[in-house]
Amino acid sequence: MISSKSRILLASAAAVLALGACNGNKEAKPAAPAAAAASGVTVATVNGVPITAARVDAIVKQSGGSGHPDTAETRKNIIDGLAMQMLAAEESVKKGLDKTPEVIDQLDALRQSVLANAYVQDFMKNSPPSDDALKAEYERIKATITGTEYKARHILVEKEAEAKDIIAKLKKDPASFGKLAAEKSKDPGSAAKGGDLGWFDANRMVPEFKAALTSLEKGKFTQEPVKTQFGYHVILLEDSKPVEAPPFEEVKGNLAQQLQQQNLKKQLDDLKSKAKIEIVGAPGAAASGASAASAAK
Repeated sequence: MISSKSRILLASAAAVLALGACNGNKEAKPAAPAAAAASGVTVATVNGVPITAARVDAIVKQSGGSGHPDTAETRKNIIDGLAMQMLAAEESVKKGLDKTPEVIDQLDALRQSVLANAYVQDFMKNSPPSDDALKAEYERIKATITGTEYKARHILVEKEAEAKDIIAKLKKDPASFGKLAAEKSKDPGSAAKGGDLGWFDANRMVPEFKAALTSLEKGKFTQEPVKTQFGYHVILLEDSKPVEAPPFEEVKGNLAQQLQQQNLKKQLDDLKSKAKIEIVGAPGAAASGASAASAAK
């Protein structure tokens, strides 16, 4: 996953690819669903100008991230859209619109976005974190993991008297907790499982439930009903254990992404620190201020 700062660099380039998604010229030939092996393969021409397989593949890849399948119909629609885009661009040049200041500025901005995107992608591809760096980061995070996990069951009822009656029955037969939970509990998520809540962090629970749970000994249940916003609980603590970090191999991929994000940010910050950046004005803010001043007169 790329950081939000990097996404800003990628956004404009992605918008260019998205232009190919519209439908247009019905005479365009559909390409085969599989990506072409050679990037220079021509899949269509528009007034003699080729549309390459590489360009279609790039848009298919982008569309795939949005849930659109790679089919012959999808590729035909992309080619149709590209054809219409090329025709419109051709007419724009004929009218000299490519020479207008607004279009020149937009083309320059798009060029910068594409180049910035290429730089980010190249950095991410060619600067993977080392195994030593990943293990060091894993150990750093692992050292910060503290706390306790609990395995418990509970029975939730509406009335305090019901909860007291259940506690009385449990005192006579503690092993009946699961059966009573299945029969009496109003919690749809755990009743069918005999009140089993599985392993969880007590901080996820409402304060009253947490306080009662963490005061119990293993194998014991609450001797008084525990009132919360949901009703009255009878809680059984089955087990507890220190929170453990997942195995290194299980989180290695996510750690690599996080470190790459951090390294990319450092690289961009380094480029910024070495650059000469001068902010000579904020036209939007100045305009707003001028409008406010005019309105006050």
